This record gives sequence, C-alpha cells and structure tokens, in this order.
Amino acid sequence: MMLAVGGGSVIDTAKAIAAGVPYDGDFWDFYCGKKGPVTEALPVGCVVTIAASGSEGSTDSVVTLVTEDGHQYKRCADGDILRPLFAIMNPELMMTLPPYQTASGLADIFAHCLERYFSHTKDCELTDRMLEAVMLTIIKEGRRVMKDPNDYEARANIMWAAMVAQNNITGVGRAQDWGTHHMDNEIGILYGASHGAGLALLFPYWMEYAMKANGTDLFVKFASRIFGCEIDFEHPEVTAMEGIRRVREFMTEIGMPATISELGGKEEDIPVMVENMFHGAPNHGNFVKLTPEIAAEIYKMAL
Repeated sequence: MMLAVGGGSVIDTAKAIAAGVPYDGDFWDFYCGKKGPVTEALPVGCVVTIAASGSEGSTDSVVTLVTEDGHQYKRCADGDILRPLFAIMNPELMMTLPPYQTASGLADIFAHCLERYFSHTKDCELTDRMLEAVMLTIIKEGRRVMKDPNDYEARANIMWAAMVAQNNITGVGRAQDWGTHHMDNEIGILYGASHGAGLALLFPYWMEYAMKANGTDLFVKFASRIFGCEIDFEHPEVTAMEGIRRVREFMTEIGMPATISELGGKEEDIPVMVENMFHGAPNHGNFVKLTPEIAAEIYKMAL
C-alpha cells in the first residue's frame, strides 16, 4: 500500500508509483496516452496537509516528465482504482501553511469549479448549484482564513470544498473543459509558480476569450449568482465582464498574481509554452477548444 503525506504533488506521485508497481512496462505509458485508464494499482491512502488539488478524492494523477534534453511535460493519468481508499483530513495540519500556499490552494479549488461550470451541457441545475455553493464557500471562508490562519472552521470548510470540487460529484453529467489547467502547467514549468497562482491569473483572461466565443449567458449567470451582480438586460456583456473583474479582484485580494509578467514572463516565451503544451497532447479544452493559436492569444492577453 502507498501512504501519501502531503498535498497534491505528493498524492499524485504516490498514485503514479501505485500504478507502476504492478505494470510490466514504463508507468509513463499511462500519462502519454499509450495505455488507457489505470485498472490495476496498489491501494493508496493519504494524509492531507493542504487544501488545493483534491487529489485525496479524485481518480486523477498529474506528474511531470523531464526528458534527457531538459524538457518538462506535465500529463495526467486516471482510473477509478487510483481514488484513495482513505483520506485523513485534519484542518489543524494546514494552520502553519504560508499565506501564499493557502491562497494558491483557494485558487486551485475555485478553478476546479470553473472548469466544470462553463460547459456546453444544458439543464444541469443541480450541479450548477453545487458548484456555486463551493465557489461561494471559497470566497467567504478564503477571506476568513487569510485574516486568521488558525480559524479551524474556515480551514475545515475549505478542506471539504477541495474534496467536493475534485471528486467529480459536481461534474456528473456535464462536459468539462480543463484547457486552462493545461495552459497553467506550462506557466508552472517555466516560471516556477504554484499551480494555483497560474490558474488565478489565467482564468479571467480565458473567461474573457470564452465569453466572446460562446456568448454571455453563462457568464451573466455566474456574475449574478456568485458575486450578486445586478443584471444589465440591455447590455449583458457589462454584467458578464463585471463577474470576470470580480474573479480577478478576489484572486489579487488573497495575494495571487494577475499577470504572467508578475512572474517574470515575456512575450518571447509564449511559443515555447504553446509548443510544449501541445507536444504529444493535441486536444485541450471543451467549452473552448484550444488550438495553438488560441492558446497563444490567451497567453498574450495574460501578459
């Protein structure tokens, strides 16, 4: 059995080892698409020390391959058998986290909701409301915990939100996107930013692009239900953009970056990020089907 003590990277690594032990081959086969879902693995348990990835409740595992020439590629494997058999979730273990890591976790959880919320699947009222509940919880309890890191109840609600956001109960029956996560992987690799920090800065720009590509309806609903924005029925794009502005405002309020430039990013880095993002993994996104050109455009918007 594998016991992971830590956050998402530790748990995902344990899952990768768990999948690799019984497999007669390179475990990377599950991550690069050579093999389908993992169907055999050692059992995994975990002790969670940061509320963020939700890997303690998910069937996914993300790992990074470093090639001989120094290139890095983040890829995901999945399989029901990778969902941990148990997760010990004690909010007290998170109270000594630096504020940056706490905020990164909040951004990651919020992003997991956005990846599911913006969907072409119609009539998903129940999971819409569940996702909205998680996002509202992150905003409320996130503000509390950033002021008082020792707030047990806030930590507990955030830890539970992380699990609910990623164990896929909120994704049942709806097409999900995940393009922004793939874009963020390259930011993390190139600039060393936390996963949550990259997602925090990218999502408002992705949302702006997605709104122009798919219309304002979902973004108006989001702005109204999450941030209480009054709907401008004559100019719905105004309401939609206000909701996007509020996302950016919340992320910067808790200490997350708003642009790639804040991480040291330069426009000349964009072709490298795009090339690595699409290397061996040509399909990204659903609500917005990313192409190299679209990804480059969003990266430029985020500079």
